[in-house]
Amino acid sequence: MSDDRMYDFALPDLGEGVIEGELVKFLVKEGEQVEADQPLLQIMTDKATVEIPSPRKARVVAIRAEEGQIVPVGSVMVTLELAEGETRPITMHHAPPPGTSAAPAPSPAPTPASVVAAPEPKAPEPLPPAPAAAPPAPAPMLIPAVAASLAAVAAPSINGKVLAAPATRQLARTMGVDIATVPGSGPAGRITREDILAAGGATAPVAVPAALGAPAAAPSAPAAAAAKAGLAPVASWEGDERRPLRGLRRKIAEKMVQSAFTAPHVTHFDEVDMTALVALRARLKPLADTRGAKLSYMPFIIKAAIATCRKLPFFNAHFDDATQELVLRKPFHIGFAAQTDNGLMVPVVRDAQDKSLLDLAESIQAIAGRAREGKATMDELSGSTLTISNVGSLGGLFATPILNYPEVAILGVNKIQKRPVVRDGVVVVRDMMYLGLSFDHRVIDGADAVAFVNQMIAYLEQPDLLFVDMV
Repeated sequence: MSDDRMYDFALPDLGEGVIEGELVKFLVKEGEQVEADQPLLQIMTDKATVEIPSPRKARVVAIRAEEGQIVPVGSVMVTLELAEGETRPITMHHAPPPGTSAAPAPSPAPTPASVVAAPEPKAPEPLPPAPAAAPPAPAPMLIPAVAASLAAVAAPSINGKVLAAPATRQLARTMGVDIATVPGSGPAGRITREDILAAGGATAPVAVPAALGAPAAAPSAPAAAAAKAGLAPVASWEGDERRPLRGLRRKIAEKMVQSAFTAPHVTHFDEVDMTALVALRARLKPLADTRGAKLSYMPFIIKAAIATCRKLPFFNAHFDDATQELVLRKPFHIGFAAQTDNGLMVPVVRDAQDKSLLDLAESIQAIAGRAREGKATMDELSGSTLTISNVGSLGGLFATPILNYPEVAILGVNKIQKRPVVRDGVVVVRDMMYLGLSFDHRVIDGADAVAFVNQMIAYLEQPDLLFVDMV
């Protein structure tokens, strides 16, 4: 087989400031024939999980990376044998981050007219006059399918002249490094992870176990923070089984660390008498069944939360750490925690304020189902303005939910349980439930949190009030 049909396919430039990603899963095997635009692998970035398609019809000759590996743009993923009649794609990538090695570039395709080819070496001769201006460099080429997957995701913020990916900014915050003082070594002066590690004094790479077959890589943000804090690795004991955090589980861990160590959490608890709402749901459930909707308590709680946020709008908000501003959101994109086989996800009911009670029930059921099947879109898994964590169906009376950063509040809803309570001096049995509201104490005071929970209690204990305040 001639070498001109062998093609090393590297991780393309995904755009949006993404310089690396986690290789979640290969979708093909060695020896498999693939069509042009057929997905080859899944890459998880700071912004989305996207499928990277094959640029040409080809056969997979060799898989050149490991699942779970963090790979920079320009790293070779697979070697392809192009089918008869297929030409080599012209792909351009950002240079890989310092300290990483990219595979040798394949034989070049015919040079575009906008790029001047280097002449063959020959005897020295007088240098020609310098051109007035160098030709513009061609823009990075994006794979259309990948560009479309990322089109709805916000571009990374640029603070002044600082150019860095979101993960690099988070690493700087974790290590206590002022990113504005760090010189960038990446393309166009972009600050890389290695620049932050060097500025923070954590330059030694973390060795990857040989069993994984992966090259040594720069430490992740948690590993760098651990090294800075002087934490030693956990010793191995006989019979241990080590399971590396990969894919969604790794992202959950990073998100939890970011939230816990960025926003100071406080949780306020109270109890609510759900007896009237339990009776209302029982009356409405047959109607929901005729529409094929599963009417849980969540639609009622969402309606109560929206009505409460209309009175206290700073709870339906994000805190912008880069600008130190509280961003009050107009739409109500309500997130709800959903357990899946891959880990905890937060599906989002967008524009919940425009949906009826049964519409909410249908949306929750449909979106949660797609999340558990791994078919939810990025639009359905991002952009929430307020999150509700309902663990009542699993049991448990109390919980201290962690913020879904950059949101400023999360409401924990727990088990409804019949308990004896005192009403008008008489002990009676009522359907009682505890609420737990965690909030960002930088922007929300304790009195505001109490007011929020008290208003929620009023709506849940007297559901008729929701009709009074309905818009």
